[in-house]
Amino acid sequence: MTLAHIAKRTLNVSVTMFHALSPAVPREATERIERHAKNAGWQLELINANEMQDPNYLENPVNRCFFCKSNLYSRIAQFTSQPILSGTNLDDLSDFRPGLEAAKDFEVRHPFVEANIGKRDIRLIAEDLGLDDIKQLPAAPCLSSRIETGLHVTNEKLMLIDSVERLLKEEFGLGIIRCRVKRVGIVIELEETLLNKVDCNLRQKVDNLVRIYGHNKGVEYSSYKQGSAFLREKL
Repeated sequence: MTLAHIAKRTLNVSVTMFHALSPAVPREATERIERHAKNAGWQLELINANEMQDPNYLENPVNRCFFCKSNLYSRIAQFTSQPILSGTNLDDLSDFRPGLEAAKDFEVRHPFVEANIGKRDIRLIAEDLGLDDIKQLPAAPCLSSRIETGLHVTNEKLMLIDSVERLLKEEFGLGIIRCRVKRVGIVIELEETLLNKVDCNLRQKVDNLVRIYGHNKGVEYSSYKQGSAFLREKL
């Protein structure tokens, strides 16, 4: 989102911002985008990337992100012949990112990478631009990333994940919160400061919520571990 603000303020050409509507995108993320677009005067296009109709994506393989981004960039290309810019930053290159291969296929440019800008610098830029509500937002990968590799992506799983994470965000506010759907069941991962605040009352609320979605096993709680639903070595 910071890139969108920079583009709007500095480029002397028409710029259109694209945001994907999807069960894998939390509702609050879409609401945040719409709020910023209205306040900043962006030209915003809300699009359906149709990844939920792609069986390759739904099978949740190790390179699921490739199919997600391929669908997204293909859809954006239907709206414009202009260059597509992504908010990918320098730190993203140190991780396994199959979506970057899709970006190559569509000749997507990554201005932050080209300028050697990482996450810390982006937060400083956001602060300098007065973007107080996003400068400290924790990383928020799509909800499908919470589903263990090889388990199919479904609307029901995504709704469960979104509902649980919204409940926990209402309880804790900002912080790293992940609801993982794994073969062993539901695992809630929290940063240590939040994990220490989980009490019996909150556990009961979460248990009641996941039962609505047909999960009757107990919910596990553990410290946050980046990418713990990703099983690259098994597939």
